[in-house]
Amino acid sequence: MAEMGYDGNVGDPLPTPAVTNNPPEHTLVAEEWKHRPPYLIQSTQEFGEIKWRGSCQCQKISYSLKGKPIRATFSHARSTQIMHGAPVEWAALVHKSDISFDNGCNGLSFSSSSDLPASPSVSCESCHTPIMHEGKGSTCSIFPPLIKFKGSMDEQRSQRDLFKPNCHIFYAQRMMDIPDGITKWSDLDESSQRLDDYGNPIE
Repeated sequence: MAEMGYDGNVGDPLPTPAVTNNPPEHTLVAEEWKHRPPYLIQSTQEFGEIKWRGSCQCQKISYSLKGKPIRATFSHARSTQIMHGAPVEWAALVHKSDISFDNGCNGLSFSSSSDLPASPSVSCESCHTPIMHEGKGSTCSIFPPLIKFKGSMDEQRSQRDLFKPNCHIFYAQRMMDIPDGITKWSDLDESSQRLDDYGNPIE
């Protein structure tokens, strides 16, 4: 082997990759979102105190939540009716920095709708449970039914009340009237016509 130029020296081994969430310098701009909340994988110390845990039906997707919702809504958009297979969607707006997926973006499936093209729908690629809508800014909408509230029934109810919707949106597309007295908007809240419980315009 010596005459072929091989002297038995294999040189230095390749360095062990550093364990980090920081994107490498050559990371494509299109993939930088994987290294930002809510997909950034963080330790408990980095993320902070966890208030609630949530997961999909098959448990392959789970996340931690540390902050109260900014607000919550009932959405009657046709696209959300189809996605959930239900007449209404219950969603809570939270800061992306307040939620952390245990496995980052692994196991998640992404899709967009014509109603909200800038807010991709995120679901479990295994059981297809809807997980959230992700906006372009610093917030995203999660679905409270996925959250595991702990304690007695009264304590769970008290925690659930923090996610209680304060309005209905896309009410013009509703499948049925919901006379609950909560504010209703024909399209997105405060940027559309306000309606009464039966879909009549309120001047």
